[in-house]
Parts: sequence; structure tokens; C-alpha cells
Amino acid sequence: MTLTPRPLLAALALLTSVSLFAQEAEIRKNLAERLPKLPKIDEVTRTAIPGLWEVRYGGTEILYSDDKGEYVINGNLLETKTRTDLTEQRVDKLTAVDFDKLPVKDAMVMKQGNGSRKMAVFVDPNCGYCKRFEKDLVQLKDVTIYTFLIPILGPDSVTKSRDIWCGKEPTAIWRSWMLDGKVPAKTMGNCDTAALDRNLDFSRAHRINGTPSVYFVDGTHKPGALPLDAVEKLLVASAAPKKDGAAKP
Repeated sequence: MTLTPRPLLAALALLTSVSLFAQEAEIRKNLAERLPKLPKIDEVTRTAIPGLWEVRYGGTEILYSDDKGEYVINGNLLETKTRTDLTEQRVDKLTAVDFDKLPVKDAMVMKQGNGSRKMAVFVDPNCGYCKRFEKDLVQLKDVTIYTFLIPILGPDSVTKSRDIWCGKEPTAIWRSWMLDGKVPAKTMGNCDTAALDRNLDFSRAHRINGTPSVYFVDGTHKPGALPLDAVEKLLVASAAPKKDGAAKP
């Protein structure tokens, strides 16, 4: 067996690195020149497909390019063997939320039973699916629910969110509106709604574009109004200890 000398290996690694840098630079240059409306590119990385590069911009937006920036593909990349949506998987990683770092000071906190299990929900007060979901959530036992208001469905959602957040008992007002249809009383005078602005900023940063959007303590994210049994299973799974001491994602 012939062993490749270490200096030669190092030289080959350096040449590969220089080549990759040059290709990345060419992609950036050509896309910037030919697609002037494309936002500033954050990152250019190789994919598992020879000659295909991932171009990330706007924080979490992704498109794909050949190795010269002459062609782009705006769509999802699928791995057919496992039927994995690689683009969705990548975006999920980019927008992942560390549950322990959620800005819970900006949430309505609802404790049911001993509150030992935890989940977070991003909601709009005029979201019909949120209303249906809330009726299921009240049936959960021993759970703490952090509910973040993100008024994304129009001006009335902004008004209702303000009236709920600024009310004397926001959680009670919220559930009265969602479960019984009791319109929140108009808030009079000044009220600090900075939390609602922060919630909107947070939702944009993590691509929370629809409501309800649900997060569990192990990092699992599920969009939409989940069936009650599905929520229960996810609460159990997220609370289960990880095998071999694996860390939470």
C-alpha cells in the first residue's frame, strides 16, 4: 500500500479549499449582477448533488444554483430514496426554536393541573383554526401553555390583540373570546404593546407565517390545529428522556 505524504494531503486540501472559495465567489458575483433584486446573499454552500449549490438569503430563504451562478432553481430539493424534503429540513434547522429561550415574558401563561408539561402556541385572535385548537387545549391535563399573540390577519387582529394583552386578565379575556365569542372590551388610555411587536419580530425571524403554530420542549415544531391525541403524544414524546444522554436539538 502506498501512503500519500502528509504535505501532499495538506496541499490537496488547500487547493480544494481555494477552488471552493473561488466557486462561491463566482456564484455570489454573477447572481448579484444578474439578479439585482435578489437580497444580499448570506451564505453559499455545496449540496450533496455535484455542481449544485445552496444559496441562502434573507436569513432563511433558499434557492439553488449551478457552480457558476448561471442558472438558479427556486423550489424544494427532494431526496427520492427516503422521500425527504431537504429544503424543508434545512429551513426547519435554520428556524429552530430553543424552547428554553422563548421570550415567555411576552406570552400569556395558562397553567392547567400541575403544569408540569410545557408547550408554546403562536396565535392570531381572528384565526378560526386557533379557536378550534383552543377548545382542544383546555382539555389537556398537567400542562403549561405559553400563548404568544401575533396579529397577522389584518387591522382587527391588531386591535383585538391589543385589547386582550392590555386587559386586566389577558388569559381570561383570551379564552373568553376564543371559546365563548365574547368580544374583548376596548382598552382605554395608554398601554405598552411592545410585547406584541416583539412577538411579530420573533415570528418573522422563525418563519412563523400561519397560526396556530405549536412548539414543544424538545424543539419539535408543528404548524396547524393538531388533533388532541396528537398533541398528547407530542407532549409525552417531548418530555421523554433522550437515549444515551443525547442533547435536545
